[in-house]
Amino acid sequence: MRSSPVWIPTLVLCVLSATGELPVTPPAPLDTPGPVLPTEVPPPEVPATVLLRLTIDSTGEVSQVEVRQSAGVAFDRAAMSAALRWRFQPARRGEEAIDVRVDVPVTFEPPVHGHHIEPVAPQPPSFSTTVRGASQAPLPVAVGDFHIPVGQLADVPRRSASDLMLLAPGVMLANHGGEGHAESIYIRGFDAGEGKDVELRLNGVPLNEVSHAHGHGYADTYFIIPELVESLRVTEGPYDPSQGDFGVAGTVEYQLGLARRGLTASLSTGSYSARRLSLLWGPPEASEATFVGLLLRQGHGFGPNRSYANAGVMAQVELRVGDESRLRLFGTSYGSRFASPGVVRETDVVDSRMPCAPDSDSQFFCSYGPNQGGAGQRHILSAELQSRLKRGGRFVQQGYVVVRQTRIRDNFTGFLLDTSPPDGARQRGDNTEGYYRGSTMGLRGRYTPGLTLLGQPQPLELGYVARYDDVRTRSRRMRDSGGVPYATVFDNQVRTTNLGAYASLRAAPVSWLTLRGGVRLDTFLFGVDDHNRPTEDRDGPRLPDESLEAYGFFASPRASAEIRLTPRLTWLTSAGLGARSSDAAALSDAELAPYARVASGETGLGWRLDGPLALEARGAFFATRVSQDFVFDETVGRNQPVGASQRLGAFVSARGTLRDRVDIQASLAWARATLPVPGASAWKLWDGTVMPYIPELLGRVDASLRGTTRVAGQQVDWNVALGHSAIGPRPLPLDRYSAPIFLFDVGTRARWKAVELGLSVENLLDTRWRESEFNYVSNFRGPDAPPSLMATRHFTAGAPRTFMGTFTLHLDLQEDSP
Repeated sequence: MRSSPVWIPTLVLCVLSATGELPVTPPAPLDTPGPVLPTEVPPPEVPATVLLRLTIDSTGEVSQVEVRQSAGVAFDRAAMSAALRWRFQPARRGEEAIDVRVDVPVTFEPPVHGHHIEPVAPQPPSFSTTVRGASQAPLPVAVGDFHIPVGQLADVPRRSASDLMLLAPGVMLANHGGEGHAESIYIRGFDAGEGKDVELRLNGVPLNEVSHAHGHGYADTYFIIPELVESLRVTEGPYDPSQGDFGVAGTVEYQLGLARRGLTASLSTGSYSARRLSLLWGPPEASEATFVGLLLRQGHGFGPNRSYANAGVMAQVELRVGDESRLRLFGTSYGSRFASPGVVRETDVVDSRMPCAPDSDSQFFCSYGPNQGGAGQRHILSAELQSRLKRGGRFVQQGYVVVRQTRIRDNFTGFLLDTSPPDGARQRGDNTEGYYRGSTMGLRGRYTPGLTLLGQPQPLELGYVARYDDVRTRSRRMRDSGGVPYATVFDNQVRTTNLGAYASLRAAPVSWLTLRGGVRLDTFLFGVDDHNRPTEDRDGPRLPDESLEAYGFFASPRASAEIRLTPRLTWLTSAGLGARSSDAAALSDAELAPYARVASGETGLGWRLDGPLALEARGAFFATRVSQDFVFDETVGRNQPVGASQRLGAFVSARGTLRDRVDIQASLAWARATLPVPGASAWKLWDGTVMPYIPELLGRVDASLRGTTRVAGQQVDWNVALGHSAIGPRPLPLDRYSAPIFLFDVGTRARWKAVELGLSVENLLDTRWRESEFNYVSNFRGPDAPPSLMATRHFTAGAPRTFMGTFTLHLDLQEDSP
């Protein structure tokens, strides 16, 4: 009961659905209490209508409310407050629950003149529906903040889930370590190594590994089953207050889900004895957040020392806890072993000195020896509780445990660095073994109170992170013959505690302007037990162990301003500070731990067209400055500090979809990374020495075309997909440049009832390309050969043309499943 005027609900719901020819079932109301005006607000003299735009997610909850047409502050707030409490049966395309936007006019009727109206409870509203357009992703915090549904672009051939990062502009991947080694990520003009400058998460669980022997921030995404990746959020730049450690160049988060219900079994075989078996199961009665997936892979590789074998399982279940909460339980277990060819000297290939057949292809894909490669294991458990509170508030709480172990062996210089062998002995070799074993426990959460500010609901978000790592990280030199360790580079037991909190606020002082701002505070406590100290110093004998502690903290403000130039065109400007934590191996006792600080700014335009033909285009300029950067050092096989760096760049990207028929995405990015001249102004972002290994130009096209035809009276679904990468020349040390790279991948499939056949071809033109390329001094001729002091090119060969055929069975599917 209430003392406000009688509300006669007149709601017209216009669903802006995702594309598709399958019938779209609009959301159905479950609980829709009417708005309540405060007692001090007089009733309207004429009908007052507030037009709201709601985002109803795939669980049927209202996740966002915007005022599209105002009837006054009091009426707007009453309508929004009510809408945040509404619950629906989610909209569906076929059997798949989807996110939709809805336009809802809420009308407040005046009381009947001359009659006293008794307070009455609001009646359930009536709905009419019209399907009219496309679903809405969460609002970006910057032009370079991409919410990328994989969708139909999953048809494009990809070797692993890591390749899905190529859907974001300005991203290149390279791998010098073999199938199972983490990818080197080049993004936004950064050589981010295997994760040192990119924060990576899986369903909220952090993947970067602190003080890893192979590189601080090492993050392997090879274990993720690509068929289970529903979408990615790629935030290029440190612009969202929720971004944490390692988010220097940006953050990549994988979101899992399985739209296809039932059991899917897929067997693939192809070039170089490649074999792949995947089993996916989604219970038909459960949402796409509930699934089980198994993936087995093995093969000989396309040359010597490239064999691999790995297996992984991922499972998740979503449970209802009462009427207002959902609990997601997720787990994965993975093991891998792989051989690595390592780098080869270009002069040895040209002169046919490699230990393979003398023809050019055999020399190009050859390797020096079998003592490189690695193995790893990873196990994750996560529980996430999402609760909807009274007055529209939300609370998300997640806890997780990660256990992992890796061992990686590589040799970048041959027989060059072992300068103190026993008297009369030969060089033992520069093989390096990086060993890492650790466990991580963590909590993270965010709280959105049901507030309203300047006509915007839920303007405030509060969040926190708590992470504890206990790891053993060790690097040793090994003999080239037999692989026996002969020297320890470092050996540390590291304990790191990261506590962080952030707050963000959104306000819209006028209808065409939205302001966002926030701040994040991170603190770190490091404890290191160094087990590789000398046994004697200037004061005499001592123990080879030493302990130290260090502490550090950093505050990073972030802000953005969005101007709606037209209903479809927006101008978004963002700025923020970020940081990368210290590698514990480089700390001193009682040190105020230094951070690598990053300052970044970006401005650009975004345009969007909804409808059966959906189009989205973005373009922006950005500038970034980092206080302490890293460049690969071949003598230690990992990145080493080089001082401050800066970047200037731009990108454009576009994606278009036409129902479930066509999906095309294209992007082009330019970035110039330099080391500034000492003493130069921080504003001269274009001056300085060009940083090596980072390409200035990157282009990418992904396209998929689906259709149906009839063969002998039977319906056959078919698909053709294309992926194309264009990589500009990469600068190398000593003023050298690599050659540009152009790669094409194609795939096709046909499905009749439950049977599907597919064929994919990667590197269609059989290009001889170099996946990684370096320029330095080495000696791979042998332990007795005199080393040359002249730098020369080294490279790892990219894969030649490879074929993969796939046979798939779709079992126990509902008739109208996608």
